[in-house]
Amino acid sequence: MERLDTDMAQIDYYFATLSPYTYLAGTELERIAAAHDATITYKPLDIMQLFARTGGTPPKDRHPNRQDYRLQDMERRAARLGMTLNLRPAHWPTNMAPSSYAIIAAQQAGGGDLGALVHGLTRACWAGEQDIAEESVIRDCLAAAGFDPDLASSGLLAGAETYERNLDEAVKAGVFGAPFYVTDDGQRFWGQDRLPDLDWYLSSKR
Repeated sequence: MERLDTDMAQIDYYFATLSPYTYLAGTELERIAAAHDATITYKPLDIMQLFARTGGTPPKDRHPNRQDYRLQDMERRAARLGMTLNLRPAHWPTNMAPSSYAIIAAQQAGGGDLGALVHGLTRACWAGEQDIAEESVIRDCLAAAGFDPDLASSGLLAGAETYERNLDEAVKAGVFGAPFYVTDDGQRFWGQDRLPDLDWYLSSKR
């Protein structure tokens, strides 16, 4: 059964701009959403705070076996996707808040490509050896995605409030990692490797 236009699927997209797996997701979520006439709400959050509130462990504090596996997995996935990936980027970790605020401001302003903005920022970190806490880097990513570069410095207070609210909403929605996708009927998908499952699920609901 096809969805009516007034009953479009909605996806809440929880992610961190410093997450390598958010980068490796590319713009596949946007492709899937377009294929199913679904809408996306972008919800950047502080992944370290999410770990602290949901029992997760930051990468640097994990057992060496887990750290080594994470690097191998990242390298394999990047190779399969044909994506450039620096396993130990020059500016990681860095402050996630400025880039997250810019995404929040861009979503409110409209007029550009949010998927391209998220991918551009994560690519700047994981492939471009750039510090995504720097305003000049954020401005360049905004412009490349079709947004006003001045959004990098505007709406900081609103951005901070939304950023904190995204974290609270993530915990309430059952989110514990990034990237994380939650449908409007409560189905949760953790990790970019679950995007095919999200695609399948949305197909099954039509």
